[in-house]
Amino acid sequence: MRQVIVGDRWGLVVAASLAIFVAQLDATIVNVALPTIGSSFDAGAGTVQWVVLGYLTPIIGLALCAGRWVDVSDPRRVLRLACAGFAVASVACGLAPGVGWLVVARVAQGMFAVLLLAISPVLTTVAVRPAKRARAFGVAMLFGTAGGMTGPVLGGWLVEAVDWSWIFYLTAVPLVLVVVLSARSMPRGASLAWPRRRWLVEAGTFGCGAVSVLLGLLLSPWFLVGAVSLVVWWRSGDAVPVRSLLRSPGVLGPHIALTCVYSALFLVTFVLPFFVGDASTAGLVLLAFPVAALATSYGAGLVADRVGTRPVALCGAGLIATGLALLVFTSGTAPDIAWRLAFAGAGFGLFNGQLQVFLMGNAPGEQLGLTAATSNLVRQVGIAAGSATGALLWTVAGPSALRTGVLVALGLVLVCGLAVLSSSGSARTPGSAGPFSSGTPRRVRTRPRRSPTT
Repeated sequence: MRQVIVGDRWGLVVAASLAIFVAQLDATIVNVALPTIGSSFDAGAGTVQWVVLGYLTPIIGLALCAGRWVDVSDPRRVLRLACAGFAVASVACGLAPGVGWLVVARVAQGMFAVLLLAISPVLTTVAVRPAKRARAFGVAMLFGTAGGMTGPVLGGWLVEAVDWSWIFYLTAVPLVLVVVLSARSMPRGASLAWPRRRWLVEAGTFGCGAVSVLLGLLLSPWFLVGAVSLVVWWRSGDAVPVRSLLRSPGVLGPHIALTCVYSALFLVTFVLPFFVGDASTAGLVLLAFPVAALATSYGAGLVADRVGTRPVALCGAGLIATGLALLVFTSGTAPDIAWRLAFAGAGFGLFNGQLQVFLMGNAPGEQLGLTAATSNLVRQVGIAAGSATGALLWTVAGPSALRTGVLVALGLVLVCGLAVLSSSGSARTPGSAGPFSSGTPRRVRTRPRRSPTT
């Protein structure tokens, strides 16, 4: 059954934004708690790192399957299932009696998080009229940025003030709000579709390949296994919808741009805490990025609704490059780094949401869920690649890794700008076709036509 959402539903925008906030928050909030968790369970760093990887692997491995499922299922039921499953898995994380249990619960969290990340951009796309869509994504990306960047700061406070288990219990309140807000904005649709057999095959080829490449960033022998699996998947029939999507005008460029920007930013933000040294000072320095991004996200939507999303995204990429260039000449003190990092954050607030609007507008209407999934996938790949590159640079170069990393990041942002410039937008508005339709439904003639007489 096709869902029709009539008019502007800002409550649904907020619900989708909160879902993104929760998924991104739990991706980063646990990082600062890893030493405490290791001490609690008497586990080494090699074991505890799976608390992070256990969450990240299903988000990467099941991204395409989640997008396909969202495209053929009732969005309200998908959202409720994702919220309920994520909440139960979060409680299981907090109650974990050992590190093995905790890793399994984190894998379950990631399996429901990938649904939240796949459905939320689609709901944001169809919740409002095209004239207000840039503003809606400004709100959504504001929440997403807040979740991802404030996670370590909030997690550190909870670990010191209460206990590490509360970093998982924290998500219950926003998930309840997601269900309540969406219930008033979305009619109940058809039942959930069963996953198709070929999607499970795809999870075994693409999913295992992507996860193996991720592990290859830590354990090099896995990289070759992942590369071979991805080549097998790309040549199979399961990759046909993805290849078709990437051939659509204005789709491939934004994917490349997102990968480059996320790789660049997470490379720099990985190295910065080591460069600063003191953990509390590093946390305050890094806060400059999300605060600046929050300040520009919604305003970016207001401007983009008037002048277009691509110019705003390009301005954002320019500001990111400016902030990174300024970091090359930093004196190394915390305030000096913070104001330069704020330039990059302000640019990210302009760039992230508006490039997503541009991408969703160019995607075929029947592939909105797949587009949301692939864009989330390349973000996660960028995060993993940037963090791994930052770790390698710090290991090899030590304190000089910041300047080297910033120069590498500048090159990536340049590629990002070229990718956006080379992408042509289509006249299609997001959500104009496919399983989610926005706007006033057309009247359908039900009276049978009289057969012509001869």
